[in-house]
Amino acid sequence: MSVYLIPELELFMLVEVCANSVESALNAEKGGADRIELCTELGVGGITPSFGLLKSVRERTSIPVRVLIRPRSGDFTYSDTEFDGMVKDIELCASLGFDGVVSGVLHKDLTLDAKRTAKLVKAAGPLGFTFHRAFDWVPNPIRTLHQLQGMGVDHLLSSGQQKTALEGIDLLAALLQEKTSCTIMPGSGIRSDNALLFKERGFREIHLSGTEVVRHLEKEAKVPMSAKNNLADGMLLRTSADIISKVVASVK
Repeated sequence: MSVYLIPELELFMLVEVCANSVESALNAEKGGADRIELCTELGVGGITPSFGLLKSVRERTSIPVRVLIRPRSGDFTYSDTEFDGMVKDIELCASLGFDGVVSGVLHKDLTLDAKRTAKLVKAAGPLGFTFHRAFDWVPNPIRTLHQLQGMGVDHLLSSGQQKTALEGIDLLAALLQEKTSCTIMPGSGIRSDNALLFKERGFREIHLSGTEVVRHLEKEAKVPMSAKNNLADGMLLRTSADIISKVVASVK
């Protein structure tokens, strides 16, 4: 009986698409994506979708969907109330029948908050759990990978701690050699002209948004609604009780 070895490049590669709307999710499925990561606000790295968007995508797609659990933009260190909301969002995703969630927590020194991340993994239960690109900030990636595997994280999304996965491919390859139970999923800057390289290097999943800029309004709006100067990874926008009290005092 002859034994035929399957060439490496013939092995299946899963393509995950980060979708920010119902239309994006439907386009991802139409384009042949194998799985969707659902979020909103790609311009700030993504945040948790609304209940309405979750329901709409779940009802209209047939491929697996993992949901980003990130309550705000900025860093990945959260208050007690933010963290409580993240747990509740995971419980909602489980009740709606999603395939998994995408999340993670760091300390302010950028090391893994293993205690809180483990609580999120536990809250996810049988759902898949992807640790997202907060990983690209941690000072010791190999040690962090082992910590994540130990708590049951089944996917790690990373650019190899570089701006793009192509630039970070050496670290990604090292993670691939080091991993035991966690799928290493390169993401950031993956396109049709470089995707095959990741398959050639032995990766079995890739992550991309595949976005295009589409003109939406017929004419320019008078006043900008975006505050680009307020967007910084290490800074937060929050309401000040002092500012509010002064305004209230001035008009009451």
